[in-house]
Amino acid sequence: MAANTTVDEHFEGADFDEDADDEQMVSTNSGRKRLFSKELRCMMFGFGDDKNPYTETVDLLEDLVIEYIAETTHRAMEIGRTGRVQVEDIIFLVRKDQRKYARVKDLLTMNEELKKARKAFDEIKYVGTEGKLK
Repeated sequence: MAANTTVDEHFEGADFDEDADDEQMVSTNSGRKRLFSKELRCMMFGFGDDKNPYTETVDLLEDLVIEYIAETTHRAMEIGRTGRVQVEDIIFLVRKDQRKYARVKDLLTMNEELKKARKAFDEIKYVGTEGKLK
């Protein structure tokens, strides 16, 4: 217990400037809608964080994600057809990072499989409704 009281005494005597941090967070976050908060909270929990992580942590992580997406999009717009982002441009940008490249390939493959499944489902649905009309 003596060690805990010593630690508590250090924190009680510390001069934390919480107001300055709050003002910075408000000024950087004002006017921006949080797009990925729910997903990031779930991902953070899945990677071992608390079930309800600090809002400031989620906001910081979201800022980093949005910055990465914006930077990657700008880089993709500069290669290939200037001013347009195409799948091939994204693949070109992540080609040297094996994990990202594998993930992009998996997502593209899954997208194609979903398109085929939707098309087959729509054809079955169309044939089923056509049979009922007769």
